[in-house]
Amino acid sequence: MSKPSHHTDNDVSSGQYTHGHHPSVVSMHQRRTAQDSAAFLLAHLRPGQALLDLGCGPGSITLDLAARVAPGPVLGVDASATVIETARAAAAERADCTTRFAVGDLYALDLPDDSFDIVFAHQVLQHLTDPVAALREMARVIRPGGLIAVRDADFATFSWYPAHDGLTRWLALYREVCHANGAQPDAGRRLPAWARAAGLTDVQVSTSTWSYHDPSERTAWAHGWAHRVTESALGDRARELDLADSDELAAIADAWHDWAREPDGWFAMIHGEMIARIG
Repeated sequence: MSKPSHHTDNDVSSGQYTHGHHPSVVSMHQRRTAQDSAAFLLAHLRPGQALLDLGCGPGSITLDLAARVAPGPVLGVDASATVIETARAAAAERADCTTRFAVGDLYALDLPDDSFDIVFAHQVLQHLTDPVAALREMARVIRPGGLIAVRDADFATFSWYPAHDGLTRWLALYREVCHANGAQPDAGRRLPAWARAAGLTDVQVSTSTWSYHDPSERTAWAHGWAHRVTESALGDRARELDLADSDELAAIADAWHDWAREPDGWFAMIHGEMIARIG
């Protein structure tokens, strides 16, 4: 893969990754599955396909997808060496797992043209300073007839009940940090536009949701964000930019805990999804 010497664990291919890879972030990502994060792609998967997962994180989705295309080769790529080691450890726990994980640059993959049948990227384009360039690089490594499949949240669609000023401040702060990092929190609605700019013409778009009301799911979601606000790169960057101090971040974390205790608590979001066929 491309040498990662210009990366840090908070970078996404030379950009600033808003979340970073604090354990509070990685643990939330490890709960993701192909079913809850890539359902729009599953009907297109066949045994023997070669699959590339870009921005694979700790590899939970990657390994699920690998089981569906086995014995096809699967490669997960991420800019973070730390999270790649986590993914490799997860793969080592699975019997006869041949999935590989490597550090790489999403803008300049050290891979030949026409290498994969499927390129998948989940919650990745929103964090990039040039998502169009990333889509072009995905298209380069796709074989004729292959698919690019991407899914990104759209933070402008986030909704919760009951209303809470602390969560309103959280969302505004998150958006501020994203924009300061050159990222786009409302990526979901922009996927078709980015595809057109990248020269992709055979495109299908869809949407799906995540929602949280069950007490255990609601608590895990809230506690994860509470820790991310105070302990991860999100909080660090907010302080660095003088967008919030530690007291305000602690108050936002408390707001998440308050919401989690609400018996009628509800949270939902929309994700944009896109499948583009190449050649």
